[in-house]
Amino acid sequence: MQNTLKSPAAFTGVGLHGGAPVRMIVRPAPADHGVWFRRTDVADLDALVPARWDAVTPSRLCTVIENADGVSVSTIEHIMAALAGFAIHNALIEIDGPEVPILDGSAVPFIQGFLAAGLEEQDLPVRALRVLKSVEVRDGDAVARLEPAEMLEIAFRIDFADQAIGVQSRQLNMANGAFVRELSDSRTFCRQADVDAMRAKGLALGGSLENAVVFDGDQVLSPGGLRHADEPVRHKMLDAVGDLALAGGPILGRYVGERAGHALTNRLLRALFADPTAFEIVDCGPRTLGKLPGVGVHAGDLPARG
Repeated sequence: MQNTLKSPAAFTGVGLHGGAPVRMIVRPAPADHGVWFRRTDVADLDALVPARWDAVTPSRLCTVIENADGVSVSTIEHIMAALAGFAIHNALIEIDGPEVPILDGSAVPFIQGFLAAGLEEQDLPVRALRVLKSVEVRDGDAVARLEPAEMLEIAFRIDFADQAIGVQSRQLNMANGAFVRELSDSRTFCRQADVDAMRAKGLALGGSLENAVVFDGDQVLSPGGLRHADEPVRHKMLDAVGDLALAGGPILGRYVGERAGHALTNRLLRALFADPTAFEIVDCGPRTLGKLPGVGVHAGDLPARG
């Protein structure tokens, strides 16, 4: 069955790019509600913004959604990944600014909040999107593809010139608590040169060595180093889980990303939905539910540092 939270979960912090303080509350919502954001600081326009693939507006650095009135919420990928990885299908997310708090740069703080709030099972079945045939989009050397599979699988490869990152690849079956155990604590990352360039443009104003992994050539500048030897590719997989969650329900299929980012994954969803023969919507019975992300997650699944 579908799930929501038993009680609200509140988060406070700063936005990664704007640097402004923000408070966000994830509230329970009825079955079939889906995930919506509500901008509590907006009075004269429609404050509700759907967390859906067709509400995504172009942005290179993060995932941004926007409604018909132009009201937007940015950097939603980590909270969306946490919702999907914890099997929360319905939520109303109240936020008093335009950007989700970055917290520690991963999804672990959101998972901790959800564990404290608890899950409530609802009275309607989960509806999943089953991929029936391969769909692929490209942008130069970057590729994103969805293929038929019995459950959500993520395969990702990155290739950076920086020696401390280099070439990394990983694949993971996302059933049960795999997201929480393997990906949730992996932080957003960037190169020092990128930080300097973004700040020159008035971006990354909330970024710090406490909420992002910063690389400079062969050095890791963030205190304590990496949480995983391949933390960058794990974080790219985390981002993909969050961006795929904008499909509106769990995906039964294999996602393959090669140097892919937020924009390309959204293009992939648009290509998928543009072809009605490429997918079907199915009600999940007991056998299928066991293959979905987040089913049966408990505190013991949290990484030790979480």
